[in-house]
Amino acid sequence: MPQMRLQKFLSAAGVCSRRKAEEYIKAGRIAVNSQIVVELGTKVDPDTDLVLVDGNPVQFSQPLIYIALNKPLNYVTSCSHPGEKIVLDLVDLPRRVYPVGRLDKDSTGLLLLTNDGRLHHHLSHPSFDHEKEYDVIVANPISDGALQKMAAGLPMMKTQTRPARVQRISARRFRIVLQEGKNRQVRRMVRKVGNQVTGLKRIRVANIKLGHLEPGGWRYLNDQEKRELLKGL
Repeated sequence: MPQMRLQKFLSAAGVCSRRKAEEYIKAGRIAVNSQIVVELGTKVDPDTDLVLVDGNPVQFSQPLIYIALNKPLNYVTSCSHPGEKIVLDLVDLPRRVYPVGRLDKDSTGLLLLTNDGRLHHHLSHPSFDHEKEYDVIVANPISDGALQKMAAGLPMMKTQTRPARVQRISARRFRIVLQEGKNRQVRRMVRKVGNQVTGLKRIRVANIKLGHLEPGGWRYLNDQEKRELLKGL
């Protein structure tokens, strides 16, 4: 395994957060191969180095984490974005997780977070046909013809969007199920039919539903959700 910073190692091992790890290091509570370490830039190899906290050895293991988050408005789907609020600010965990895919800053709803690289690739790569469902509100009443055009597929970014399932909810609201994830796709599709999105919420990714999570709230996926999501990996 590649070397990693000591703070990251302690966080990934579930000992504490990276910030708390820095405090432990500065306080002289961490030893690597029997030598006290006080330098924050120290790196360790999880496979070969013996790390001790207060004299107790740290067993490095990284349990896989799967989280559903209800992203609020004005949060950026990123692990780091100076000057902006990011989705990871909403999840207080000692282990690092990463967003799967993206939701625009001005969109809300379901975002999956995980430290499972296989799942991240599986759900993020365009070759996988997992579904994403959105609840959409538009500025002006939308015609049946416009909804049918979006369902059939529209020319976009030098290609054609795949057929989608579209369900009208009211004059200015509909739901759409996509099997692809082009950049700002729903907003671009709505503009193509002469309208504008005023509210966009993702309510499902594959078999995972947003449910009644409050904005900014998150939960661990249950065993059944994980089994179905990971099927075929």
